[in-house]
Amino acid sequence: MDETRTHAPGAPSRLRDAARRLPRWWPLPLCVGLGLAGGLGYGLATPPQYSATSYVIVVPQHSDPATALGFAQAYGRVVTASTVLADAQKDAGVPLAELRESVQVATSPDAPMISITGTGTRARDASDIANAVANSLTVTGNRNAVNTGVRLLMFSPAAVPLSPASSSTALSGAVGGSAGGLLGALVLLVRPGNRGRRAAGHAAVPAPAQGIHPPVREMA
Repeated sequence: MDETRTHAPGAPSRLRDAARRLPRWWPLPLCVGLGLAGGLGYGLATPPQYSATSYVIVVPQHSDPATALGFAQAYGRVVTASTVLADAQKDAGVPLAELRESVQVATSPDAPMISITGTGTRARDASDIANAVANSLTVTGNRNAVNTGVRLLMFSPAAVPLSPASSSTALSGAVGGSAGGLLGALVLLVRPGNRGRRAAGHAAVPAPAQGIHPPVREMA
């Protein structure tokens, strides 16, 4: 007498059954959650970055304003030179290599002004770096004031920033969630089921049957 044996479904089949019971749009909330978690993790792991800017103005002594503008452009190119940064390192209290990476310089084509921006993980460090480099540039430039005919003055010292310049943790999470939602939407569009349904919707429609016409005889 034959006995009928029943086997319990294996793990792969159970997973396939569970996947079939899920709604079609399940990749969307999954990707949004993963993106949100990744953005929040990045925001928490990355230290905040502060920035502060000081301004140095070039004043002509016995020359025209165009000369001061030209010297402002020239001094802006030498701010990150070793001579300027070596003197600023003492006041900033950071290594020379780190100081060079923490300073950004910009000049204006219309005004003899040099902006020096310092960055750091603490607000006080950012302002100290900007002011130290600005003071060092002023001292270095005024050593040759007799020959250049211009003097450098601290126009506006950098203030301690009240908030970080980098994005907040909430903003990083929002960006991550948005990127995850976009990725989830793309997954829904390229799923095999969607392609099969689109192919079925565009199936070829048989052409209507053409009638059979009797041959036409030519008249003699």
